[in-house]
Amino acid sequence: MGSAECQPLLLNGDISTLSSAAVEEALQYRPVAPRLYLRLAGWESRLLWLLSGSSITVSIFNYMLSFVTLMFTGHMSALELAGASIATVGIQGLAYGIMLGMASAVQTVCGQAYGAKRYRAMGIMFQKALILHLGAAVILTFLYWYSGAVLELLGQTKSIATQGQIFARGLIFQLYAFTLSCPMQRFLQAQNIVNPLAYMAVAVFLFHILLTWVAVFVLDFGLLGAAFALGISWWILVILQGLYIVLSPSCKHTWTGFSTEAFKGIWPYFKLTVASAVMLCLEIWYNQLIVLISGLLPNPTIALDSISICTNYWTWDLQFMLGLGTAASIRVGNELGAANAKVAKFSVVVVTTTSILISIFFTAIVLIFRSGLSKLFSTDSEVIEATSNLTPLLAISVFLNGIQPILSGNLLSFLNPISVAIGSGWQAIVAYVNLATYYGVGLPIGCVLALKTSLGAAGIWWGMIVGVLLQTITLIILTSRTDWNLEVTKAAERLKKSGNEETLDQVVDGIQ
Repeated sequence: MGSAECQPLLLNGDISTLSSAAVEEALQYRPVAPRLYLRLAGWESRLLWLLSGSSITVSIFNYMLSFVTLMFTGHMSALELAGASIATVGIQGLAYGIMLGMASAVQTVCGQAYGAKRYRAMGIMFQKALILHLGAAVILTFLYWYSGAVLELLGQTKSIATQGQIFARGLIFQLYAFTLSCPMQRFLQAQNIVNPLAYMAVAVFLFHILLTWVAVFVLDFGLLGAAFALGISWWILVILQGLYIVLSPSCKHTWTGFSTEAFKGIWPYFKLTVASAVMLCLEIWYNQLIVLISGLLPNPTIALDSISICTNYWTWDLQFMLGLGTAASIRVGNELGAANAKVAKFSVVVVTTTSILISIFFTAIVLIFRSGLSKLFSTDSEVIEATSNLTPLLAISVFLNGIQPILSGNLLSFLNPISVAIGSGWQAIVAYVNLATYYGVGLPIGCVLALKTSLGAAGIWWGMIVGVLLQTITLIILTSRTDWNLEVTKAAERLKKSGNEETLDQVVDGIQ
């Protein structure tokens, strides 16, 4: 269909019936008429929200499992909330960063493979991910078990570290469930299977509220009870996801059972996951460091509680944006695998605009309900006042959430391990950006303001804002200066050149 024939249909017809190929062709011609551009934005938004509605639900409700657990521990005492918070951020957060980073490789590779109709290869890569995730979980188990000593080495008081260790040891059960769930979710999302994941996430969340209430207030099991309740809920989620993969007709082409091929060529895939994990961990761990630093301030319990509460709301907002980014990543990966470069690039424009508008709305919510937010976590008047004082800075961070995660996520959706050789790829570039802006600028500024001035916890948060702002500006510059068409074409050609019998392992080997 030429431009002259497709434009009347795009302008006047039912755009919901359009194919990506037709939109790709329409975007080839310049200039694109404003009315046509708006129609195409509506078409992309419709596809994006069909995916992102469920992806956001999954992201938020999975995060809310830990969120609810901390809410219940906060009503035990300020000390137990501080212990649970430091374990969640300093120990569990470390594991989350590694697992989510490794899982991003699953989403990237499988998303492209699905777009290129390389279904069996998806199943093999998924199994490789399960093997590597379980290996990482075994190593992390030692960190969980000896978390008390680790937290004391990081400068936390003995009382807070002791409570943190109790909670962290109870979370070992949950660690292995999260380890399996990460690649499972990405494997299903890459196939545009998002609604079932959303139903599972909501159902398990509702069950988790009841289970945690029984464990903490009825049975009075304290921190260990809260931790075990979180583990049970995550294992139910894993069982449901596993049953869907094995039994659902939707996965019959991508899941054909366990195969020994998963152990072949695992080293190249391991390098891909490490690159993704390092990039994401540098970003996630920075947020954890600011909580750890708050434990070094005068009156560390109040400082730690207020920072933790704000960090939890900030992370809640981030989960919403990451859910939106996940949907965009699926769209980009599928279009990239199908060699629709213009459509993939167009998706980035639409999702970035959408996320900025949403972030403005959330920023207003934080400012309007600044006092009520802290009362959900604590009844301590000092904690409530300290948290309320931090909410203006939280609002700034919430606004930046609307730009930064989408930009970094979509950079890696376009320029991912399959399209760029490890060592000179975008994972390394984004990792360097994170290292420079967060650790080279943001962290030192936060430490100086917090420890050498009267700002205290607010100083830590100001340092984070400076780091995120610099990273956002850098990503905008990188995005604007990138030849997207060239990079997308490289990725599409590599997948097309691989024969029907060739696995993605061989493609990966070819770019090392």
